[in-house]
Amino acid sequence: MKISIITPIYNEEKNIPHLYARLSEVLKKLPHEYEIIAINDGSQDKSLQVLREFAAQDKALKVINFRNNFGQTAALSAGIESATGEVIILIDSDLENDPADIAHIITKINEGYDVVSGWRKNRWKGQFITRKLPSLVANALISKIAGVKLHDYGCTLKGYRREVVQSIMLYGEMHRFIPAYAKKAGARIAEIPVHYTPRIHGKSNYGIGRLLRVLPDLLLLKFLDKYMNRPIHFFGLLGFWAFGAGFLAIVLALYLRFFHSISLIETPLPTLSAMCVIVGVQLLVMGLVAEMLMRTYYESQQKRPYVIKEKINLD
Repeated sequence: MKISIITPIYNEEKNIPHLYARLSEVLKKLPHEYEIIAINDGSQDKSLQVLREFAAQDKALKVINFRNNFGQTAALSAGIESATGEVIILIDSDLENDPADIAHIITKINEGYDVVSGWRKNRWKGQFITRKLPSLVANALISKIAGVKLHDYGCTLKGYRREVVQSIMLYGEMHRFIPAYAKKAGARIAEIPVHYTPRIHGKSNYGIGRLLRVLPDLLLLKFLDKYMNRPIHFFGLLGFWAFGAGFLAIVLALYLRFFHSISLIETPLPTLSAMCVIVGVQLLVMGLVAEMLMRTYYESQQKRPYVIKEKINLD
């Protein structure tokens, strides 16, 4: 079995030598062929130069260099697309993830799991209010909406069978939701505790801004999970609710006119009714357009809205 280690790099020139040394030490002890794919995500320091030097000495280290900074999801997607191993393991380059945990992930995958997610169980000690509590709430919310219960969606250290992860297209900040996409395709998912060490060099790129960007992605994930193959049901339902609100508004306006002598121009209800009808029509049209786009998506690329795990006595 071949193992592909994928790590995104952004301004990590001081961490790269330590990361490479620890990865090499761990991987050489495993009875598997391996490759390390480092994606330089438009670093502005000497990260690319350091990677070139190590790659010149070790053919197992492969480097992808982006022209600009496209983000962690894009970097991981490029690495996954280029991976040749049967098992793909994602790991951060800032040394917060311990490469020694790679062996535990592989062991769990060999037990029959398709996805193994790391859980930084002892993270944020002494920071319960400012860090741990928000993390607990966020992970509980994501688990509820995504339909996959994990304690640490934000942990990059995860292992995947290649056939599971290479079929998933990633955009935005969607890399953290790969287990949810894999679950939809029928993957078996496990979670194991992993070690966490605060970074020594550089600064974290995570902040409240990135958290806020995750929320729209979470909404998109829920929409794609439930309505990807039937968008007309989503927009059509909203449209009919809008029509219903418009109908009730005009009925109330007429009731006030005939039974309480309140003129239609004295109440905003007619305007509200017209707006609801217009919104309802727009939502229905959006649903029809989304339905046509969905069919074009599948038919133009000869995709299927299902995943086959096995065929018996079929060519």
